[in-house]
Amino acid sequence: MVMEELLKKMLGRSESMFAQDISAHRNTVQQSVAGSRILVIGAAGSIGNAFVKQLIPYRPHALHLVDISENNLVELVRDLRSSMLVLPKDFKTYPVAMGSEEFEKLLQHQKVYDYVVNFSAMKHVRSEKDPFSLMRMYNTNVFFVKKLLDALEGSDIRKFFSVSSDKAANPASIMGATKTFMERILLAYAERIPFSTARFANVAFSDGSLLHGFLRRLEKRQPFSAPHDVKRYFISHEESGQLCILSCFLGENRDIFFPKLNEDWDLRTFSEIAVMILEAHGFRPYLCNSEQEAKERAARMKSGARDWPCYFFESDTTGEKPVEEFFTDLDQVDLARYRNIGVISQPPWKDRDQIDRALTAFEKIRRKSLWRKEDMVEAIRIIVPELEHEEKGRNLDQKM
Repeated sequence: MVMEELLKKMLGRSESMFAQDISAHRNTVQQSVAGSRILVIGAAGSIGNAFVKQLIPYRPHALHLVDISENNLVELVRDLRSSMLVLPKDFKTYPVAMGSEEFEKLLQHQKVYDYVVNFSAMKHVRSEKDPFSLMRMYNTNVFFVKKLLDALEGSDIRKFFSVSSDKAANPASIMGATKTFMERILLAYAERIPFSTARFANVAFSDGSLLHGFLRRLEKRQPFSAPHDVKRYFISHEESGQLCILSCFLGENRDIFFPKLNEDWDLRTFSEIAVMILEAHGFRPYLCNSEQEAKERAARMKSGARDWPCYFFESDTTGEKPVEEFFTDLDQVDLARYRNIGVISQPPWKDRDQIDRALTAFEKIRRKSLWRKEDMVEAIRIIVPELEHEEKGRNLDQKM
């Protein structure tokens, strides 16, 4: 109940912002899903989980779930089997990684899928801090998506969906730029494999998010730490699944869906959210002047204390955009098609040579004995020249 009320206060709404769009287009979604074969990759993550639970009532004929996390996939199955949802007879799960040999063999041995839905992603800006993590980010967000498209080419697939990010618009982080790179690869294949995607606000309390971290800090009686100058939009788990359902099954080829949120009242700072969470759990923020002070006060905190140590600071780490945006001035945006969803309609991507040069640059880096982050940034700039990357020499792993 505490979380339910907190989410309402934080989002400023008591029902899903997409409830009316879902209701208005339920029959169309039903017609697309019913009787179809669907593969969901990254199904056990926060967004994939929400998508799967909302997909099942539309009665797909076959639903196959793939996720690299064996534990999360097992929990998702237990959750589904323990609910009132009626699973399709052809329901299977595979604890394998997209891009792996096992995944490629899986595709070869299965019948053709009508829809392939990809939630597999490296989503944290903190994961671009070194060339090793960055290479995995490139593989997950870009290279493995291309390999999957190559495997699907020539099949009778009706639609490919791969989740994007708000950080793909005017990217300031390498993570955001990898999602822009992915979008442009999808555009290059779009005449042969129709696709749609979605750019997200932050999914409140999703695994690994700062808000999820606040809850863990409460459990462990540790201090809160957050920037006071970074503003973000938030949507719920339910809304994240609904946005993907609508994009996947209603979106036209090359469409990007995004939530129509208002910067005047939907943007919130992380420090503001931190205070809301503390107050919802009966605590008051005690503002500290440093991480050390916050840790020391937390270590001395007695049982029953109501003042919770917090360190709020000005952001100074690489890749953090101060404010989210979903589209640029160059995008063709339709704000009238749906009540609370905007749609970016993209033209075909004609410069395959540009994509090939960026992919080749990464392959050359991969073969080197020494990987350098700056070489990877320049490789991404071949296909995402608008990347405004500023290396500040500090990353989020250096903060609480």
